[in-house]
Amino acid sequence: MKINQSLAKIPVVVAGRPKSGSLDMKRHISKVTTILVLLLIPILGIFRIDVSSGFVIMDKQIWFSDFYIVFGFWLTLACTAIMFYSTVGTAFCGWVCPQNTFSNLMDSITKKLLGKRAVIDWENKSSKIANKKNKPLNWILLVVQIILVSMIVALLPLIYFISPGAIWAFLTFQEHETISNSLYWIYSVFVFITAVNLGVVRHYFCRYMCVYRMWQFLFKTSDTLHIDYDESRKADCEKCNYCETVCMVDIDPTKTQTFDSCTNCGACITACNQIHQKSNQPGLLKFKFGKRRSKEVLGQRSLSSFAQRARVVVPVMVLGLSMYIWGLAQYEPFHLAVYKSEKHQGEQINEYRVNISNKLYEPGDVTISVLGLDEKAFEISSAKHSFNDVGRFDSYITVKNILEPGLYSFVVIASSKERQWEKRVRMQHFVKRG
Repeated sequence: MKINQSLAKIPVVVAGRPKSGSLDMKRHISKVTTILVLLLIPILGIFRIDVSSGFVIMDKQIWFSDFYIVFGFWLTLACTAIMFYSTVGTAFCGWVCPQNTFSNLMDSITKKLLGKRAVIDWENKSSKIANKKNKPLNWILLVVQIILVSMIVALLPLIYFISPGAIWAFLTFQEHETISNSLYWIYSVFVFITAVNLGVVRHYFCRYMCVYRMWQFLFKTSDTLHIDYDESRKADCEKCNYCETVCMVDIDPTKTQTFDSCTNCGACITACNQIHQKSNQPGLLKFKFGKRRSKEVLGQRSLSSFAQRARVVVPVMVLGLSMYIWGLAQYEPFHLAVYKSEKHQGEQINEYRVNISNKLYEPGDVTISVLGLDEKAFEISSAKHSFNDVGRFDSYITVKNILEPGLYSFVVIASSKERQWEKRVRMQHFVKRG
């Protein structure tokens, strides 16, 4: 086999995985930073999904009626994704993706305990569990670590739908108004699916099931980052395929194509550099922007360049970002709505429902008043309300039967001095004759 020839040529270097070089260290730092950022984003209230209203941005409850914020946010995010994937291709998978991050972690743990990276050999390769490590204790330790990691990973989707206070109550088995016992069953299902993924599937998800990776292909250009192979020195690797053995998606880095499973993680570059460092020569692989040295794959020439795409995408991204900033500047912390109470057709309507919603995750006071009617002509069930958190409050305005027949116009005013907010809604009240 080719790998055996490689072992004969460089027995010391190929005996294990490459040591952490500068590229490996940067990749590890990037992955750890990503996990920390993913945890902090919902905890700090930067972004979270609120199923009752829409989503949360910077601890503000964003409704779909907040058009400039919603449209500007997603337009900016979409344009940023297009520019990112057009530039670095699938580097998200190799440097950021949580799936690959935890899969690499379980690869390392599995190899340490069993002597091989994968528990199940899907492709019938020759790697086997080391006899010295094939012990019940090692298997128990592996299962325990898979479960512990799965329990942590399964929390990630929950913290994007549940507030930090509710998550803490969930973890400490306390009562909370926004969670129920069914959440523990949902979490258990997440843990089971994650455990199967990290214990058995791992990188095969990336290679065969990840729709997100295929979606990134749509944004590749002729300038997109890729692994470049120096074919002028191909004689140096005739008996070596070390770069292929360290590849987590099992492709040949010397024959990468525009649309393949490569994640631009750079593990093959580090491996090749380590082999040639003793001879004070650079490796045959490196990252490169622009066209490949080898023959272009079919359809490559039809791909647009980054500059061509940027001329279209950047103005749209600036527009989206401007709308988003404008929406935040005009954001209203409360929402006021006034409705006529439901009555049978033809009956006199004397009651109006005033609905006020607090859209911030913090306490706030709101005062309700009426302008245009004599104070003796109406009553307000509750002229002031204090919110402790996000929520809704109803107050009722009852117009007394002391007005002369006719059409009366009045204004319902809701205001909050502490938040410097005021909203007015004009209503028409009709008093029938008789």
